[in-house]
Amino acid sequence: MTQPLPDDRPDDRPDEVAPALEARGLTVRLGTGRGARTIVHALDMTVPAGAVVGLVGRNGAGKTTLLDTLVGRLAPHAGASRLLGCPSMDLTDAVRERLGYVAQTPDLFDGLDGRQHLARIGRLYAGWNEARAEALAAKFGLDLGTQASRLSLGDQQKLSLVLALGHDPDLLLLDEPVASLDPMTRREFMRTLFERRWINQPARTVLVSSHLLTDLERVVSHVAFLREGRLQLFDEWDAVAEHVRLLELPADSSARPQGPGVIASAERDGRVRIVFDARRAAAPPASGRALSLEDLFVELNT
Repeated sequence: MTQPLPDDRPDDRPDEVAPALEARGLTVRLGTGRGARTIVHALDMTVPAGAVVGLVGRNGAGKTTLLDTLVGRLAPHAGASRLLGCPSMDLTDAVRERLGYVAQTPDLFDGLDGRQHLARIGRLYAGWNEARAEALAAKFGLDLGTQASRLSLGDQQKLSLVLALGHDPDLLLLDEPVASLDPMTRREFMRTLFERRWINQPARTVLVSSHLLTDLERVVSHVAFLREGRLQLFDEWDAVAEHVRLLELPADSSARPQGPGVIASAERDGRVRIVFDARRAAAPPASGRALSLEDLFVELNT
């Protein structure tokens, strides 16, 4: 059963900023009977307002299922999540106004062109800014006069991004939003995510799933590693880059890091490779080496 989050949430405290996204014990099962599978396992995560979180994992890790559950498209088997303080399964119109979501597969109307999409989607948002949407389309090099069915996959993705950004949302959830975009458009999109907002607007929060790890590393404030539906690691990227280390030792070495800070280990050919957090693991001083986001992804998935 879906359980509510506890009532003593940070958003009840006036001196603290409420998290933009939170999940507690979130578990998602798909299928029925003997064919049912748990895709997301008891996931806990709190994303602070203004964070840019890179959601990283192999194909089939559960990223799309997690995002669909967070926005209320799938009901969890257990646990619960909130977006901007509102239950994901009961999002109010006011909260929907502040959300932007891009699915992995563009969800467009085949018979409508770009401008007709802007008109139809724009009617759903009181804060829709037609001029902003058209400016984004121009920035992305998107022809708004072409029917969606005739657009390339990359241009369909561009249109989906324009539709998600046209009302200038406070929280964006993006599932592989730039996989089909050329490098120039990816760069423009990243700039758009971080463009300055009006002084009375909160910093935009972003949860983005992507396999383009080099791009992510340049822009994220936090990283979330998902493997087989379980959250392996969630932290600020600067802290990960400083404290998470890889140490390779003989398999029978007594100098292995110990304790809850050991994130992953793998033995092969008489050697062991250990990924650990130096803040929480007992390890020899200054041992191990730092990892790029791509290197860390490889170590956590082998």
